[in-house]
This record gives sequence, structure tokens and C-alpha cells, in this order.
Amino acid sequence: MDTRFAISEYHDASVITKQLDELIQKPIYTIRPDALKKYEEEYYGVKCVKSKEMIDEAKALIPGGVQHNLAFNYPFPLVFTKAEGAYLYDIDGNRYYDFLQAGGPTVLGSNPIEVRSKVIELLNECGPSTGLFHEYEYKLAKKISDNFETVEMFRMLGSGTEACMAAIRVARLATKKKYILKMGGAYHGWSDQLAYGIRVPGSKWTQANGVPRYCFKGTQEFFPNDLSDLERKLRMNSLRGGTAAVMIEPVGPESGTRPIDKDFNKGVEELCRKYGALLIFDEVVTAFRIGMAGAQGYFGVSPDLTVFGKVLAGGYPSAGGLGGKRKYMKYLAAGLDSSDKHKKALTGGTMAANPLSCLAGYYTLCEIERLNAAQVAGQVGDKLTKGLQALIKKYNLPFVAFNQGSICHLETVGTMHFSINWAKPWQIPATLKATSERKKEMEHMGAAYMAEGIVTLAGSRLYTSAAYTDEMIEDVLNRFDRVFSNVAIKA
Repeated sequence: MDTRFAISEYHDASVITKQLDELIQKPIYTIRPDALKKYEEEYYGVKCVKSKEMIDEAKALIPGGVQHNLAFNYPFPLVFTKAEGAYLYDIDGNRYYDFLQAGGPTVLGSNPIEVRSKVIELLNECGPSTGLFHEYEYKLAKKISDNFETVEMFRMLGSGTEACMAAIRVARLATKKKYILKMGGAYHGWSDQLAYGIRVPGSKWTQANGVPRYCFKGTQEFFPNDLSDLERKLRMNSLRGGTAAVMIEPVGPESGTRPIDKDFNKGVEELCRKYGALLIFDEVVTAFRIGMAGAQGYFGVSPDLTVFGKVLAGGYPSAGGLGGKRKYMKYLAAGLDSSDKHKKALTGGTMAANPLSCLAGYYTLCEIERLNAAQVAGQVGDKLTKGLQALIKKYNLPFVAFNQGSICHLETVGTMHFSINWAKPWQIPATLKATSERKKEMEHMGAAYMAEGIVTLAGSRLYTSAAYTDEMIEDVLNRFDRVFSNVAIKA
């Protein structure tokens, strides 16, 4: 197993949680209205004219004007036309530091020539898809299996959402049990059943607009970092149909936005063995970003099933898959085998495992391994986080900065740290109001970062890549300094 991991020193989750608890009790600190107005007028109003024109036209055809949940919408979405290394470029020619990283998959940086050249060769020879078996399906599966000890077999799918759907279907078939227990606040795609308890722990169905409530009869949530709550629900389920699987993000919900103890995953694994539930690791973000052996290699845990996502195609489309132990993966067999009479999980995807995605994924993983990109990106994340912490101290702000390797968090308002307690229903309206107000200020801070040439995920998460240099990070911190100098208590 490759033990070069992105996390150099695991954080103390209790310390960070205490800081986040204090953050959401304090007044909101955000970009001053006059500074925000200046950014709107002098940057967006002058330097982003073509983006504004295109988005105004797009709104007539595309709901909201954009197609992506990760797009930045305040004061209007920008139109990006080029990605290269650590940079993004918009249609007006402005350059930005890319900490969105397409949602996390580009550990190498955007559009590396080593992968792009192989993709172009494939397109010239084969085209993006045939609907039939291609050699890189095997090569990618072998590469994953060689690095993940728990992945004895692997099946490529079209997205992380599809892989999560397949995982819970396999778990129910394999165990013949009913319930799926997921960590509250975790995001496992947008399928009906797994839209339960997303983003805010305790939110149950409240964030799942358009999904009938009966879809959640077999889905439950437990509070993050709370083994007692998990065991209580496992014990209760054992009396009424059993738990088919426990599903978690191994660094904590929303890519570690709510941090967990280092030994938490081990505790979850032990409880799964005790109650006969499968352990499903959602490594859509962490696989090959924490290290070649994923978060499970770092934490020393042996999940039964592992969900993979974006990185498997290196930023190219149709990226997702499910890997795991042979005795469970047999439920995903696509070919005909007359000797195997068990039921197969319902899965599909015309474009799944297409040659383009498999080849791009294979060469991406080879490059990550060759360049030790996960560890390098993690070291960049350490430098960025320490720099942000120094700026927070410089301006005496209540902000919280921490990281899990190359997954960096900058919490300015703590929107994702709220939770809903159904034992105290009178508090729910106030909680929802607070999260809505703070989300708006996240957008304002994100707009200020963007105007300073920094692209983040929702203004609160930053993924680093191996394409960054020390000089770049120094420049980035100077830009954050300019933003922080314009922060004050919201009036």
C-alpha cells in the first residue's frame, strides 16, 4: 500500500468543533457593504461585461442561467472558457486561482497535458464511446484494485450519485436487511433515498424538495462523530428489519466541513461488524486526494464497499464507480454466468465505463502516483491553511480555518455547522432562518474572493492541487488579506 498521504498531521476535531460552536453564536462578520459595492461596480461591472451579457441571455433558456450547483451566482455567474494547471480564465480574459477544482477531482491541476494527449489519441482512434468492452475498463479497475486493498472488484458507473445508489442496492441484496444509516449532513448524491439528512444534521427530509416523504422509509441518519447515537439506532433497527449498511464520508460530512475524530471510522467499523451491517465508504472526494490508498488507507479501515466519483475520469465526464469485496460485488455482475443464480442489483448507464472516461482515469491515477500529487497537494493545503489562520489572527476575526490535507475549509459564518434537534421543534424555525441569513453572507464573501481572483467552493471550501507553488500561495494569501481588511460585523 502506498503510504504517502496528504494529511501530514490530523487535526483535533474537538478543538475545531468548539471553535465552530463559538462562531455560530457570535454576530456575523462579513464583507462591508461599501467594499462589496465597490467590487460589484469596479470588478463585475467593468471587467466581467461579456459574462454578464451571456448569463442574461442564458436565463431565457436555462433555469437560473446556469446548469451547475457549484456555479457562483452573486452578483451573477461568470462564464469560464479555459482551465490550465492552477488557473481558470473567464470569457473576459480574467485569470483566477482555481480552488474549486471542478468539485475536487483535479488533484494534478486542471487539464494536464499528460492525460489530455492520451485522450486526443483515443478520440482519433476510437471515439468517446462504443457501448462495448474496452481495454481501459480493465486497466482502470486493475489500477484501483492495486491501490485499495478492499477493492477486489470494481464496476464503473456514470457518477458518484449512481455509485451511491448501487451501493445501497447491493447492501440490501447482500444482507437481506432493510435500513440504510447515513451520517447526518453527509452528501451522497441526489437520489431520492439518500437525499435524507443532507447538508444539515437532523434535517431529515426538509432539504429534499420534490422527493415524496415515503421514499425515506428505509433511510435514517445519525449524528456525526457520535458512536453512541449510531449504536442506539443500530440496536433499535435490529428489532425491526435490521441495518443493511452504514454509509459515511470518512473525513466527516460535506468533505469534512464538520470534522470527526481520527478514531471515529474505526469505531463505526466495529459497530458494523457487531450488528451485521455493511460499511460503505463514500470516497468521491477522498479517493486519490487523501492518498493512492484513499481515506480508508489513511485511517486503517476495511469498508465492505467503496464509492468512487469525479477523480476516476480525471475531470472528464462519466466519472463514478463502486468497488468492494468480491462476495458483495457479485451482485453487480453485468455479464451472463449460468453458475451464479443470485439476484443482480438494478444498475445501468449507457455511457458508463466509456473508453474516454476509463482511459482518462487510468492515466490520471498513474500521474497522481508518479508525481506523488496527493501528498504534494496536501502540503500546499497545509501552507494555505496556516496562512489563512495567520490572517484571521491578524484581523482578530472569529473565522475558522482547518484542513484535511488538500481539502481546506475557511468558515466565516458557520452555515454548515448548524443542526436540527427534533426534540426541540420550537427551535427549528430560528435555525433555518439563521442558516439562510448566513448562506447569503457566504455568497457575499465568495463574490469578494472571486473579484480578487480566487475561485472557491461556496466561499468556504478550497481544494488545492499539485499544480500550486509556494509563490502562488503567497500571492493568494495577499489577496485574502485584501478581502479580510474589508470585513466587519454585519450591521
